[in-house]
Amino acid sequence: MSQIIETLKNDAEYYGGIGKKYLSNSDIGALLTNPQDFRKPREDNKSFAEGRLFHQLLLEPHKAIDFKMVDVSTRTTKEYKNFCEDNNIKFALLKKEVDDVHKMVSVIKGNIIFFDEIYKNGNVYEKPSIGEIKGEMWKGKCDIETDTMLIDLKTTSDINKFRYSAKAYNYDSQCFIYERLFGKPLVFFVIDKETLQLGIFRPTESFLRGGEAKVERAVDVYRRYFSENATDDILNYYIEDTLD
Repeated sequence: MSQIIETLKNDAEYYGGIGKKYLSNSDIGALLTNPQDFRKPREDNKSFAEGRLFHQLLLEPHKAIDFKMVDVSTRTTKEYKNFCEDNNIKFALLKKEVDDVHKMVSVIKGNIIFFDEIYKNGNVYEKPSIGEIKGEMWKGKCDIETDTMLIDLKTTSDINKFRYSAKAYNYDSQCFIYERLFGKPLVFFVIDKETLQLGIFRPTESFLRGGEAKVERAVDVYRRYFSENATDDILNYYIEDTLD
C-alpha cells in the first residue's frame, strides 16, 4: 500500500493513472445525480483553473511558475484564441482573473491564524491516501495534514452561505471519506472570492452522518452499474419520482 500511496503523489497518476482504480469524493456528484456522467472527462474551465492556481500558489508555488495566462479583456477576442492555439491548450485564465487569485492568496497569508495553521512546522501538503470504505476502495488527497487535523482550502462566492453550499458541493461526503482515510477530522479554511472575508468551518457529527449517507448511496449506484459485478447496464438508468 505504501508504494501505491507514493505513486499517487504524482498528479498524473492520481488523476489519470493508477488512481482510476479507486473511487473518490469527486465521483459522488455524478453517481448521485447523473450516473451516466460517471468518470466522463471534463474540460478545463475558469473554476477548475482558478482553483488549481489558488492551491498551487499556497501549497506548491513551484508548480505555478509557468502558469499560462493571457492579458486580454475577454475570451471572445482573437488574441485569446491565438494564445490558446499557440500554446496548444483549450482554455486559459485571463490576467485579471489570475490577479484576483493572487489577491486571495495574499489575504490568506496576511492573516496570522491562517498563516500559522497552514505553514506550521511538520505539516504535510498534498498527501494521498487509500482505503476501504463501505466495501469499496477509495482515494483522497488532502491539502494539508497537521498533527491534529486535515485542512482543506476552499473558495466560495458567498461565505455567509457556505454552510449550505458545502452540502450542495458534497463537502459533507468529503469530510466523511477523508476522516476514514486519514484518521483525522477535516476542517475547511475558506475565503470569499468577492469580499475576501475568511472563515473556518468545522463539521458537526450530523454533517458527517449526512456525508456517510451520500457515500452509501453512491456505492449502491456504483455496484449496480459500474463494478465488476454490476447487475445492470447504465443505458437502463432512469429517474423515477412522484409529482405532488
